Amino acid sequence: MREPCEGEALDVGEGGAGGHLEHDLLEGRGIDRGDPQHTSDLHALEDDLAAGHHPVFRLPRAILDDAGEEKVYVASGYGRGGRMLPDRVEGVWIVAATPFRDDGALDPASAERLVEFYLERGVAGIVLLGMMGEAPKLTRDEATAFVSRVARRVDGRVPLVAGVPNTGFAPMAESARTMRDLGVAAVMIAPPAGLRGDDGVVSWFVQAAEAVGGAIPFVLQDFPLANGIHMSAALIRRIADACPNLAILKHEDWPGLDKISAIRAQEAAGARRLPILVGNGGMFLPFELARGADGAMTGYAFPEVLVAVCRWMAAGERERALDLFDAHLPLLRYEQQPGLGLAVRKYVLAKRGAIASPTVRPPAPRLTPETVAEIGLLLERLERRLAGLDLPGG
Repeated sequence: MREPCEGEALDVGEGGAGGHLEHDLLEGRGIDRGDPQHTSDLHALEDDLAAGHHPVFRLPRAILDDAGEEKVYVASGYGRGGRMLPDRVEGVWIVAATPFRDDGALDPASAERLVEFYLERGVAGIVLLGMMGEAPKLTRDEATAFVSRVARRVDGRVPLVAGVPNTGFAPMAESARTMRDLGVAAVMIAPPAGLRGDDGVVSWFVQAAEAVGGAIPFVLQDFPLANGIHMSAALIRRIADACPNLAILKHEDWPGLDKISAIRAQEAAGARRLPILVGNGGMFLPFELARGADGAMTGYAFPEVLVAVCRWMAAGERERALDLFDAHLPLLRYEQQPGLGLAVRKYVLAKRGAIASPTVRPPAPRLTPETVAEIGLLLERLERRLAGLDLPGG
C-alpha cells in the first residue's frame, strides 16, 4: 500500500472512510502504521479514490523513512468541498469587499454578484474577512454566514482564504476550524501589536500555528504599518522554519522591495521557499513581481488590471504591464488613502455593478460631494488614457 502523496485529495467525508485517521490528523498527529485503524482507513481511502469519489478533504504530507518512522509532517491544505491551495501559488488573490445594504445589513445577493465579478476577471483566489473586508465590524455569526454564502457560490472554482482573529489562540483555533469546515483552503494570521523582540514574534507564531494545528495551513500577514511589528527577512525565515504549516507570506511592508530580494536570496542559499503575495493595494506591484513576488493578495476596484500586470510581467512584457499600471496608478493611489480608501473602492465597485450599495459599515467616513467628483474625474481620465493605449482594464 502506498502512502498518500503531498496534497493528494482523498475522500474522508464525515461518516465515510478514513474518519478515524482524519480525526487524528486534525488533532496534529501523524499517520501511525502500527495503528490497525489507520491502516484500515488508508486501504479504504485508496478504494474510494480508485472509485472516483469526489474528494472533500486533503491529507497532509507524511514522509516515512525505511523503518516506517514518520520524519516530516506538514499540513498541505484542507477543506470540505472547497478548492485546496495549489502546488504553485501565483496570480491575484483578491481581497474581497464585504457588501452591505444601505441599512448596513449584509447583502447576500451582492456577495454572490461580487464573486462572479471577481471570477470573470481572472482572479486565482479570493480572500475573505481581511482588513479591507471589515471583519472587525461583523459578528461571529455574520462572518460565518458570509463565508458560507461565498463558498457555496464559488463552488471550488478557486481557493478561498479567510482572516481569523488574533485576540487570543482559543478564538483563533475555533475560527480556523469553522473556516476549514466551510471549505476555506487557508487562514490568514497577523501578529497583534505589542509583541517584543524577534523571539517574542517567533514564539507567538509558533503558538498560533499550534492553535490552528492540523486544521488548516496559514498565511502570514506582514503588515507593519498596521501593527508596528517589523519582521526582517531573517525573522521570516525563523518563523517559516518553526511553523511547517505556514503556506504563504502576504508581504505588505513599505518600503519592502529590498526585503523581497533578501527573502529570495535566503531561499537561494537553502531556506524553505515561501510563495510571496503582495498587498498595499498593488501600489508597487510590477516592481515587487520583478523582485521575486509570485503575485498579489490585495484589493482594487479593477482586479483585472492586477491580473493583467501579473500575467504580462511573468511573460516578460514589462513595458506593456507598466503602461497599464501607470494608467491606473492615480486611482490606485487615491484608493490607498488611510481611512477613506475602502469607501472609495466600494463606490467604484458599485458604479461598475459589482455590488448594489457602496455602504461601509460604521464607524466609517462618508464620501463628500467633492470626493465623489474627484473619483469621477479620475475615472474619466482613466477611460481616455486606456482608449489611447488600447489596453484592457477599462
